[in-house]
Amino acid sequence: MNTAEVTDEAALLELKADELVVLLRKGVAEPGRVRAIQQKLMHALDEASLPEKVEAFREVNVEQDRLDMLNSFEQLLSQHQLDSETAKKYVTRERVRKTSVLIIGLVMITLGLAMIIMPAPPYFEMFTIFYFNANDGITIMDIISVLIVSTGIYLFLSSILKRQQI
Repeated sequence: MNTAEVTDEAALLELKADELVVLLRKGVAEPGRVRAIQQKLMHALDEASLPEKVEAFREVNVEQDRLDMLNSFEQLLSQHQLDSETAKKYVTRERVRKTSVLIIGLVMITLGLAMIIMPAPPYFEMFTIFYFNANDGITIMDIISVLIVSTGIYLFLSSILKRQQI
């Protein structure tokens, strides 16, 4: 079967799993390698299900009284196997992701402002859109710089506002 024919990711995953099962049944790999493949698959499955486990806990209604909230937490903990190490892993990953977005936003703001402040090369000067006087005006480079700065501000602010949730 050609994998180019399969367009759905779930069907592709199913196909690859079937191929793996067929190869393992043939006995192509030695037992040590099979265990390594099994551990790799289990690790990937645990990593894929981690956000779903944590999202279930966010849906708990904080407005409930303590007894109802404890009952719902008890039910969630029995349904989702979540320990402190998994929770730390999730929180650390989210913090690293949001910190990197914050840093990218700051770099974009800095680079955009530097592009506005620095003089444009002569071949860019001919693309002046609006002239203030005979020697100065708004160029395409200025517009691109403003777009870069506004994107950086958006990334920075969204990272700051989302950071307060964790």
